[in-house]
Amino acid sequence: MGHVLQLDADCYSVTDAVLIPTGELAPVRGTPLDFTQPLSIGARIAAAGGYDLAYLRSVRAPALVRVATLFEPVSGRRLEVATTSPAIVLYTGNYLDGSLTGKGGRALRQHAGVCLETGHLPDSIRHTNFRPSCCSPADLSRDLHLPVRGKA
Repeated sequence: MGHVLQLDADCYSVTDAVLIPTGELAPVRGTPLDFTQPLSIGARIAAAGGYDLAYLRSVRAPALVRVATLFEPVSGRRLEVATTSPAIVLYTGNYLDGSLTGKGGRALRQHAGVCLETGHLPDSIRHTNFRPSCCSPADLSRDLHLPVRGKA
C-alpha cells in the first residue's frame, strides 16, 4: 500500500485480542502505529499486523482542525480531513480475503483499501477517561467533519 499518511494524533486506544478498547491510551511515538510524520502506510503494516484502531487527535479542544492527510503519489490525489471530533479510526482492510470484488471485477485482498473515520473513541461510554459520546435528548451535540479532496 503506497498511500502516504500523516495523522495529527499522538496516542491511540489500546484494544484486547478481539479489538475491544481496554480504556488505556498509549503513545504512538516509536511504534509501527506512528504517523505523526508522513509515511507510506505499507512501510510498517506487517509489523503493525494491519491497522484497525482509533487514534486520539493531538489537539484536545473541540476546535475544527486538520487531523489527517492521505496522499497517493502515483495519481497525485490528496485527501485532507478536518474534524471537531476527538478521534480518527484508521482501517486497512485487514479482513478482506479476495471473496469480494471491486472496480473492474478485481478481487479485494487483505489491505486492498484504507478508511479514515472521524468520531469519538470506540466504547467511550464505558471508559471515564475518554471524552463522553453519549448525551440526553435535552443535550445538543455537534461534531463537524470536513473532508477535502484534491490533487497535489
